Amino acid sequence: MFPYQLVYGKVCHLPVELEHKAYWAIRYLNLDSEAAGIKRMLQLNKLDEFRYSAYENAKLYKEKTKLLHDKKISIRVFEPRQRVLLYNSRLKFFFRKLKSRWSKSFVVTRASPYGHVEIQEENSDRKFTVNGQRLKHYLGGEINC
Repeated sequence: MFPYQLVYGKVCHLPVELEHKAYWAIRYLNLDSEAAGIKRMLQLNKLDEFRYSAYENAKLYKEKTKLLHDKKISIRVFEPRQRVLLYNSRLKFFFRKLKSRWSKSFVVTRASPYGHVEIQEENSDRKFTVNGQRLKHYLGGEINC
């Protein structure tokens, strides 16, 4: 569906084609108002059909996009007292190539089945809740922050 087709209910034509079509329509209808009214009702019905088909196409596209998006989401299960790394999306000081966006390790204090996880810094009592998609399991080793 082209936007022009959605708005006007027909395919876009060049001005020469439209002029010829208008001349043909005047000659064909011979300025009969009843026939013109019937033709206009048919055009309005066709426009409704175009809009309905565009709505259905958009709905199918959104469903397919959602399936592809949901396929890419990895399911991560976190347990209390487990060590995790937090993704820092606001890191803008350095180039991405030079600095890791995964910050220091945290300890999970509480995990919800709905996706939010409460974490705590290892050396302090500061706790905060984050989305589980921003965390990944920490397997140990050195972190280059």
